[in-house]
Amino acid sequence: MRRGITATALVAALALAATACGSGDKSDGGKSSGELSGTVTWWDTSSVGSEDKVFKKLAEGFEKKHPKVDVKYVSVPFGDAQNKFKNAAQAGSSAPDVIRSEVAWTPDFASLGYLAPLDGTPALKNQDDFLPQAVASTRFEDKTFAVPQVIDSMGIFYNKKLMEKAGVEPPANLEELKASAKKIKDKTGKTGLYLRGDDPYFFLSFLYGEGGDLVDAETKTVTVDKPEGVKAFKAVKALVDDGTAKTDASDGWENMMQAFKNGDVAMMINGPWAVADTLTGKEFTDKDNLGIATVPAGSAAHGAPQGGHNLAVYAGSKNLEASYAFVEYMTSVESQATTAGELNLLPTRTSAYAKKEAVNSEIVGFFKPVVETAVERPWIPEGGSLFAPLGIEYTKVLTGQTTPEKAAKTTGDAYRKLLKDWK
Repeated sequence: MRRGITATALVAALALAATACGSGDKSDGGKSSGELSGTVTWWDTSSVGSEDKVFKKLAEGFEKKHPKVDVKYVSVPFGDAQNKFKNAAQAGSSAPDVIRSEVAWTPDFASLGYLAPLDGTPALKNQDDFLPQAVASTRFEDKTFAVPQVIDSMGIFYNKKLMEKAGVEPPANLEELKASAKKIKDKTGKTGLYLRGDDPYFFLSFLYGEGGDLVDAETKTVTVDKPEGVKAFKAVKALVDDGTAKTDASDGWENMMQAFKNGDVAMMINGPWAVADTLTGKEFTDKDNLGIATVPAGSAAHGAPQGGHNLAVYAGSKNLEASYAFVEYMTSVESQATTAGELNLLPTRTSAYAKKEAVNSEIVGFFKPVVETAVERPWIPEGGSLFAPLGIEYTKVLTGQTTPEKAAKTTGDAYRKLLKDWK
């Protein structure tokens, strides 16, 4: 039996919290005489040194609006946050009131009973204003368990000066990518592409580009080991084998960012969340040197995954009313306009795109149509867990420890163990 707070206990906790709020109990937050009070602990998983500064400042704005509410801001490394939250929620202690949840985590947390349903609460104010594709990841069993904060996808970032020196344009497909990388090496001595080898999320564009997918949630079928999946593994291996791309098996994010920011590679695949950090690099002191284009197409299509982050409220929170209000504030049109203007992050509210901050952002303008055609990931509780077995095999392929055929089969077999009764 699961230890700690169970779904039943959480429902009871919700009822108690609602009763406390209705009676004007001021013991730990909630509403008293219509005024919010108490503490809201928020786990933010955004990038340290760039995004976190803006989000922390926004949270301070909430405190000014509600002077009796103290927002306890906690920066949690993205890579640690999913398991850390699950462990804390399972134990029934130390979980935050609000967590910035990667889109794939939300159905997982909700299925375990760790999130408060938000339908009918102030957190979902002006719900019809949210982009439908952003809302999709917030739903589980016909209830809403989070509010979309940002939506994103991936493109190819390129160093304009290096590309111009080599006489190449951003590649439209993998063949052009290989040809461009050879010219870049010949003309500048630099490597064409940095391909993260330790994070399978960066494999998805290649998988979708070959017409494949991880699973088909509608028919409950594992698809990663279909011929399209094998082709995708072969495609990334070929990029490394012929020198088009350099890769890594660990610390890939830091290695990739430093290589690109220092001008050691001409291109990397990344998303709008990386723009602010990229512009701190010496190669981008002139920010006009940063170019962004659509990810190169595979043999079947251009394919970039839909990503993003939601804000979710812990079902065991002792301050639900203030937590709902905090989520509403952080996902409001005004807050999303601020992050669009200062961080180039894409809003999840339709009306935020009309704000001058979003209109004036070239990055938001570029990624908006990319997001509209991005491939939605399976919004199933196991969605986040699909990356672990895929990541092992992806790294093995890139480092020559296994073949594309074996990698696809091993990943598919692992998925069928993870997903009960799937084909």
